Amino acid sequence: MNLLILIIIFTAIGGLLSVMAAAVFLLLKDHHRNAVLPHGISFAIGALLAVAFWGLIPEAFEKVKPDHFQTLSATILAGILGFFVLEKLLIWRHCHHGSCEAHGDEHAGHGHSNMKSAGALIILGDSIHNFVDGVLIAAAFLTDVQLGIVTSLAVAAHEIPQEVGDFAILLDSGYSRSKALFYNVLASLTTVLGGILAYFSLEDLHDSLPYFLALAASSFIYIAVADLIPSLHTKTDMKTSLQQIVLIAAGVLLICSLQTIAHNIEFT
Repeated sequence: MNLLILIIIFTAIGGLLSVMAAAVFLLLKDHHRNAVLPHGISFAIGALLAVAFWGLIPEAFEKVKPDHFQTLSATILAGILGFFVLEKLLIWRHCHHGSCEAHGDEHAGHGHSNMKSAGALIILGDSIHNFVDGVLIAAAFLTDVQLGIVTSLAVAAHEIPQEVGDFAILLDSGYSRSKALFYNVLASLTTVLGGILAYFSLEDLHDSLPYFLALAASSFIYIAVADLIPSLHTKTDMKTSLQQIVLIAAGVLLICSLQTIAHNIEFT
């Protein structure tokens, strides 16, 4: 199958399907949604970290000479710090609960206009975030098809809980369910746009691909460590903690298994 078609299909999977899954998820009753969401977050943490450390980082280092290892490591570090700055500027922190420090204050009486403003910022931030995801998925596909597939699956895994947070913020900002869905779908299409633009611009820049893979890894590491893991610390009882550990391990094992299977198919 044509590589561009694969990129379009899997960037759509990473974007549109996560929005649809989040929309369906929101139809659940509050107590069911609150019970299921932390499990999805735990699984997403494992998937993101596995793709970063098992797939993207090793692949990036394989494609550069040893004298470029330090530069590649610096790219990962710069990416993590850069995503922190972007999150601060564009409110990239997606709330996995009803409120958080970034958005919860609106509930305390800042007014309807501020609520609308928060919703608009979320749409803008999500569009930029999804565009970057599309570029990173395309970079992975241009490196290796199997790596592209597992990268897009990891994107979808972490986007579902994030999209649920987006929906909650938009609804709290006064948007109707239909408008919240429309704007989230619109924002998700930037994933496909990022993938297409990256295909045409990165295809001739093979020497740059390892650094885009490093940025993808830093993005996944940052999301898992800064955004998702802290949300799991709100509950510290033994049963919940064990469930979190098992689901994180399940996310890791799934990604590692998919890559192993794909690798074996490639060489048989």
